Parts: sequence; C-alpha cells; structure tokens
Amino acid sequence: MILPKSNRLTNDQLNEITTLVSEFSCKIQPIIGAVRTIYAIVGDERDDLMINRLEGLSYIERIDRIQSPFKLMDKRSDLASHRITLGGVTLGEQLLVIAGNCTIDPKNPNYFYETAAAVKEAGANMIRGGVWKPRTNPYSFQGDVKSLDILLEGSRRTGLPVDTEVMEESHIQLALDAGVNCLQVGARNALNYSLLRAIGKAVGERKTAVLLKRSIHMGSISEFISAAEYIAAFGNPNIILCPRGTTPTLDGYRNHPDESITPLLKEKTWAPVVVDPSHSVGKASYVPACALAAVAYGADGLCIEAHVEPSKGIGDDPKQALTPAVLAETIRQAKAIWQLRR
Repeated sequence: MILPKSNRLTNDQLNEITTLVSEFSCKIQPIIGAVRTIYAIVGDERDDLMINRLEGLSYIERIDRIQSPFKLMDKRSDLASHRITLGGVTLGEQLLVIAGNCTIDPKNPNYFYETAAAVKEAGANMIRGGVWKPRTNPYSFQGDVKSLDILLEGSRRTGLPVDTEVMEESHIQLALDAGVNCLQVGARNALNYSLLRAIGKAVGERKTAVLLKRSIHMGSISEFISAAEYIAAFGNPNIILCPRGTTPTLDGYRNHPDESITPLLKEKTWAPVVVDPSHSVGKASYVPACALAAVAYGADGLCIEAHVEPSKGIGDDPKQALTPAVLAETIRQAKAIWQLRR
C-alpha cells in the first residue's frame, strides 16, 4: 500500500508509479477515500528494489507491505480505518438493521410499501427487497424487473436506503441506474468471480455498498474474505460480509447457522459483518434467537426478512419472515445486547 504525502497523487505522479511497478509485474489500484486516496500495489510486492524505488520518490510518505491472500481486506491494511455509513448508521459505531421482503410481489406492491413503513417504525435503518430471485426449481417465480420500481418507491416513501440482490451482470447497471444503495451478492454467486469483478468495476468510483453473502459451499474464512477482495480491487471498499448459514445443513434448520464465525472474520479483516439469521435457520420462530446470538458474537448488523402478512408473501416470506411486532422486539433486544458488548 502506497501512502502519498498529499491527499492524492497528481496524474503525472500516478503514471510514474504505475510505470515503475509494471517493471515488476505489478499494477496500481487507487482506493479513493473521503479525505485521502491510498494506492494498492496489486501483485507480488516482495521485491525490495521496487519498494526502494518507490520510497525514494519525493512525494511518497511510506510504503506498507501486506503479504496476505487479501491485501485490501486485511486487517493490517490502510483501509482498517475505513467506515461504511448506511441509513444514517456508521457500521461499528451503531447496530445496522436491514429488513424487508424476501421477494417483492409485482402484482401486490402495497405489501412491500406497507412492509417498508412497518420496518422503519420497528427501528430498521434500511429496506431489503428481492427483485430477482435465485430458485432451485426452474418453474418457481424468478422475480420481475418491474419490482425495481416498487423497491425504489418504497425508499422514496420511507426515506430509507435499499438493498437488493443482483444475480447477473445485466442486473448491475439496472440496479445502479435506479438508485439502489447496496448491491447484494447471494450465496449462490458468492464464488462467481466474474460477477464479483463486474460488480467491482461498476461500483469502483461510486459510494454504493456491496453486501457479500457467504457461499452455501464456502470453505475457509480466508476464502470468504478473498471473494470480497475481488470487489475491493477495483477501488470501492464499501464491502460488508454477511454470514447466512452454510453446509452441511443442520436437521431442523434451513442451513448450518454460522453467526459464530464473526470473531474469526474480525481477526483477519476490518470489513463489517452483518448476519442474515433468516436464511441461516429458515423458520420465523427461530430467527430472533439467531439474530441475538449474532449480535452477541459481535456482528455489526442484521439483515432480516420481514413482511406485514407473511402468509401472503411470496418466495421465502411465508416460512421465515418476521411480523413487524416481532421484528420491533427483536431489534429492541438486539440493541440492548449491542450496548452490553460496547
């Protein structure tokens, strides 16, 4: 990581260091912050001659070497002080709660509008709503682009930012052009590196956040963080890691709850952790306990499915969405545990 003496390099200076590191088969990736820009060396940074030449430049303050599979996401990187703010909440300083429908029903938009108003009243800071939905059964409802307008209308009515999942490259620009604040990468795409790169490129110079869920078949903690590196490598560090249950499934739960990996993630990366208890346990009656456990383990936030009338919802809502009353009580208790941990 290259730290310049000024807030950012001039074009001539950036060209000079880019040419220099290219001699050692490396590249430069600017990471633009609100106040200062730092410059990541992408490639093998162990060559002492390259480092010496960089440090000899008059406009360079210092070089911080980070040898890990994920240089940008590493806890020791200069992004360690980076903070993400959504819905007026700075992750790490307050508990972030994202709540809303699993799937927006384009035939009944009022269910989403009513849910959006209800989750705001319950204390949520952000709305979730599925526009496009991955389905194991090819004949199940796959979502509808018309729901994107409903999602953003819900945002306008409540003043809350929105999160939605993108499943393929064509969805990315549609969501960004519509004004989606946070792009969600679902469990089935968490290791889809071409999609991760496409998202990284699309949000590289934006403030848009990316909520990266843990893959159903995710291996080590490092593999999860390395997936986030694909996105960060294009210059936008607004990345949130989201444990959501993994395999092997635990009898009675939808997946194997994995909120306990939060401390392990925080040992390796500065990235905030927002746990999805809904997909983890897959049953509404179990979700509050899983949510509270996630906060106890140190999660920075929760992503919870909720619906004003779960039985009339589509997708996963009938089985795992919380009613507004249960959501409000869960948020109240989660904030109490958050304060105890603080």
